[in-house]
Amino acid sequence: MHDQNPLTTPTLTLPEAARLALQCLDLTSLNDGDTATDINELCQRAQTRFGPVAAVCVWPRFVARARSQLPASIQVAAVANFPAGALDAALALADVKTIVDAGGNEVDVVLPYRALMNAQAQACTDFLAQVRAASRPLTLKVIIESGVLATPERIAQATQLALAAGADFVKTSTGKTPVSATLEAATVMLTEIADSGQGNVGFKASGGIRSVQDAKVYLELVASKLGKEALTSKRFRFGASGLLNDIEAVLGGQASIRTSSAY
Repeated sequence: MHDQNPLTTPTLTLPEAARLALQCLDLTSLNDGDTATDINELCQRAQTRFGPVAAVCVWPRFVARARSQLPASIQVAAVANFPAGALDAALALADVKTIVDAGGNEVDVVLPYRALMNAQAQACTDFLAQVRAASRPLTLKVIIESGVLATPERIAQATQLALAAGADFVKTSTGKTPVSATLEAATVMLTEIADSGQGNVGFKASGGIRSVQDAKVYLELVASKLGKEALTSKRFRFGASGLLNDIEAVLGGQASIRTSSAY
């Protein structure tokens, strides 16, 4: 069931893809210079005339502000151990505590991917176990930084560690490295999720996805690996800041304002 070619699985029209992408979007602002005003504007953007996004994703220090600006139907996610992904459990746990205490709903934590590349898999396992325990009952997304891991073997190993730790989502990237989400990495990650038998674990593609055409390709790939029923915010997310503009253009009946550059 899970080995269909994404080119032959159900194809979506651009408006269908745009609507699904909106419902699965983590509207993100993770700039170094973000201000309270920026977060207010982000939260306003999250409530579009076509419906709400799934979540906003911000720095831990902005969780309380974002939560106060949004209806309960929109989740507030924040990052931990971000973007460096150091093997520093104390830092990650401090971030998680800030997010929990401020009323956040979701934690996007960076796996210590360089440590994993240095054969410190057990240390990464211990790190994730501590973060998982501290973040419950919040949704936990583990960012593996697939563009740096680069090889299918490392990407698969990182995904397996995230799954074993009880992650709710496995996420491609921070968006802060030269290579972010790619279809090749997504295919490896989705195959591991499908083969794990954990039918409730989701996937998040993050970094470099700016057009509905880009989103459409990922939506069809997820459907091919996890089934069409996975095309909901409980199983699939996009992490993006610029994608919403194109979604609104397509849903408004305009031509796409961006052409796909990634594929």
